[in-house]
Amino acid sequence: MATKARERNTAGRTFAVLAAFIAISAISLLTYNVSREISLLGSAKSDNIQWSLAQTQVEFLNYQEQLNMTPVELPTLRREFDVFYSRIATIREAQVFDIVRQNPTSQDYLNDVSAFLVNSVPIIDASDAEITQELPALQTTTADIRPVVRALSNSGLDIFAEKSDNQRQAVARTMMQLAIAIATLIGALALTVWFLNRSNASISRREQEKNQTSERMNTVMGTSLDGVIVTDSNGQIIEFNPAAETIFGHRKLDVLGLDIIDLIIPKHIQNTLDLGGNRAQTNDKRRVVGQGRVKLEAKHFDGSVFPVELAVQSAKTDQGEIYIAFIRDISRRVADEAELVMARDKALAGEKLKTDFLATMSHEIRTPLNGLLGNMSLLRDTHLDTAQDRYVGYMETSGRLLMNHISDVLDITRYDAGKLDTRLGPVNISALLQDIVDNQSSAASKHETSLTWKWLSEETSWILSDHDRLQHVMINLIGNAVKFTKRGRVDITVEEIKEHDNPTLQIQIKDTGPGMTEDLVKSVFDDFVTGDTSYHRDVSGTGLGLSIAKRFVNALGGDIRVESKAGFGSTFWVTLPLIPATAPAVTTETKPIKRSDVSLKVLLVEDNEINRIIASEMLQANGHTVALAHNGEEGAQAALTTNYDLILMDISMPVMDGRTATRLIRSQGGESAQTRIVALTANAMPEEQEKFLKDGMNAILTKPLSRDALNNLLDDVSADKPSNTPPMVDHSHSAEAREALGEDAFAKLRARFMTEVDTLHDWLSTDASQDLLEIAEKSHKVAGSAAVFGADRLRESLKVIERAAREGDSSIVNTEVGGIKTIWTQTKTELLSDA
Repeated sequence: MATKARERNTAGRTFAVLAAFIAISAISLLTYNVSREISLLGSAKSDNIQWSLAQTQVEFLNYQEQLNMTPVELPTLRREFDVFYSRIATIREAQVFDIVRQNPTSQDYLNDVSAFLVNSVPIIDASDAEITQELPALQTTTADIRPVVRALSNSGLDIFAEKSDNQRQAVARTMMQLAIAIATLIGALALTVWFLNRSNASISRREQEKNQTSERMNTVMGTSLDGVIVTDSNGQIIEFNPAAETIFGHRKLDVLGLDIIDLIIPKHIQNTLDLGGNRAQTNDKRRVVGQGRVKLEAKHFDGSVFPVELAVQSAKTDQGEIYIAFIRDISRRVADEAELVMARDKALAGEKLKTDFLATMSHEIRTPLNGLLGNMSLLRDTHLDTAQDRYVGYMETSGRLLMNHISDVLDITRYDAGKLDTRLGPVNISALLQDIVDNQSSAASKHETSLTWKWLSEETSWILSDHDRLQHVMINLIGNAVKFTKRGRVDITVEEIKEHDNPTLQIQIKDTGPGMTEDLVKSVFDDFVTGDTSYHRDVSGTGLGLSIAKRFVNALGGDIRVESKAGFGSTFWVTLPLIPATAPAVTTETKPIKRSDVSLKVLLVEDNEINRIIASEMLQANGHTVALAHNGEEGAQAALTTNYDLILMDISMPVMDGRTATRLIRSQGGESAQTRIVALTANAMPEEQEKFLKDGMNAILTKPLSRDALNNLLDDVSADKPSNTPPMVDHSHSAEAREALGEDAFAKLRARFMTEVDTLHDWLSTDASQDLLEIAEKSHKVAGSAAVFGADRLRESLKVIERAAREGDSSIVNTEVGGIKTIWTQTKTELLSDA
């Protein structure tokens, strides 16, 4: 502050000196101007210009008077003419008459007089006789020019009179300016005196403030919790506050004058820092001055190293530049941050572990479920008595319930991870509620409970929402109300609430059931909450229904709440954004007829034996040929040499997993490089399924494998496959053979042919190794017989086996042999139907 005060005082004195210099310079300049103007006035008077102009007219009149005398004295006339001529020449050439010549009017007069003189010179310079003869003409021209001469003289007098007036005014102005300058100088001097007095008072006041500030700074330095170290430009310590003593363990008196780098910076980083000062620095050093708070390591008196925050700023003083370092010990904070990072890492690891656990458990549970439900689906294709059919139904119900529980847990994980997708589309809310009410009516009747629903406002049936999610929520809420209410009522009302510009749809489910306690109401939407014994003693559940319902409602942009009191029933409200939608166009699409005449060549890559058997049985039952591979490596090798119509690829397998196998099939450019590959997986996590598609898979079938889902996939593949596959039996060809052989002979040969095929199939299906050449010969023989009866599909398959056997490709032989049973079963049925 003292430096700034001195700077302001210096600036004030400089200003005063500068003002005085400007004022004196202005007065000197004005004095010079006054002297010059006075000198000009004196010069004009001495020259007597006005007299010269007036004398011009006098000389002209003398000349005219001599010209008009009788008789004319020619010598005197010539003298008077020369005098007048001289006067005009002076006006025309003298510098003093520039102002007259610059005036246009005076210049015109001067030109006319000059022309008169030029015309008169020849006459004046002629002989006396010639002059006497030209006197009349000369008198006339002289009389004519007289007014011009007078006008010339008068105009010049006017010009010089005006000039004199201007000069007098200029002198007056200059004198006024001189007076103003003197007054200004006096004012500036007075202002300077006032400013110097004020500066003197200010200096005294600032000196006092400086002392107070110094005392305050000493107090701040002494009480600061941060260490403050001040150094000079050489890095030598000149101030070391008590906090710095506490942080570093040094006493102030012991460190004054020491180098700050050597004192507090560990040796291993001393050469990497630039803390200011004049010491030699290199460009690769980390600059700290003016960079804000910087984290680094510091050295304690006992040699230990600890983390600190350091901020260094520079300042200029009368003694030179100084550096102020503010230092804070952050050992505790660093330890806390490390603990927080560790806790965060543990939480993230726990979250990942939970996700991995869910994915693993989903796979591990769905895999046996696939075997269970798949076998039950195949079991239903056999002849079951009533009790067996009922037992299978019970098992299917239990399996589906278990699958629903798995899906509930996965839905919670998706929502908590922000990956729960909603598929918005037109939803008929009236039809949705009516279907649910109809579905729950039987259960309500068993409990002797009435179940009704209605609109409280004008009906708005079609809204934009997610049908599946909303249906899940309503089934859960209405199902719970029916499940817990006995000999009572469950009333459902739907109402459009119009608030401002955001209308909402409010669905209320009110029951007269046992109700809930206040504590249960607060936690009913939490995970795994099932209530107390009195509330659920007759029912079971995982406690995930309402928590999932809340997540679904929130995902749809709505809200769900409940009011309940033990013994007085419960009321749930679901509020959703009301976005009216247009009913979708009614279509009369019919499901395309399954192309049973198209047999697909399917590669099933699956490591689980039960799943292989189930999928193979389902595929073969539909007339498709199945090749089996026990892991991804076998599947990739089979796809390299054989062109399949479809590849079903499991994901988790030994040797090579399904994702790696898919990438290999797509990249190796084999026969099935472009074949449709469908993941057959128990992993239902959406982020994992996205990775399957990125690996090159075309679609995903989730275990447990559904017959309907598999059939839909096969129908799509069959629709894409050209219909050039030969039919099972060419009935026209069979009819021609019948006609040529006769009915009896044809029947005998057909029976013999069927026996041959059965024998060949049994021989090929044995576990014993067969000679490939023998397989080729027997296949060739039966293929010829198949041609006689029009069994084209069987004939083509046998020809493939024959060709592969002759080429030594046992893998193709095994693949085709696996499909012979299905082809022969259907072929035999069609041949017998022609009997």
